[in-house]
Amino acid sequence: QVQLVESGGGLVQAGGSLRLSCAASGSIARVNAMGWYRQFPGKQRELVATITADGSTNYVSSVKGRFTISRDNAKNTVYLQMNSLKPEDTAVYYCNARVRSSGSFLWHDYWGQGTQVTVSS
Repeated sequence: QVQLVESGGGLVQAGGSLRLSCAASGSIARVNAMGWYRQFPGKQRELVATITADGSTNYVSSVKGRFTISRDNAKNTVYLQMNSLKPEDTAVYYCNARVRSSGSFLWHDYWGQGTQVTVSS
């Protein structure tokens, strides 16, 4: 079994910064792409940023220049550095990882439990 555990959410004033972390653990053979998504109240989950195993990144336009996704492959951990936060960034943030478990040839997507980010004006 594979688990993703997130940390780093919280309350911050507009213009401030937060850093989210998400560590994958369990019977892992390999981790492919990792990413961060967010969900606003009453809305569907949306992509924030992704990063491939070799470090290629992709961002939703609304966070470009403010958020930075990175990863530590040795620790199976993905990070999201969020700077210049705005009230409209307030959401529950979820991490995602595509993982091949030990002893398997199949890839599966796993999700973290979600962490609340609240930006006050």
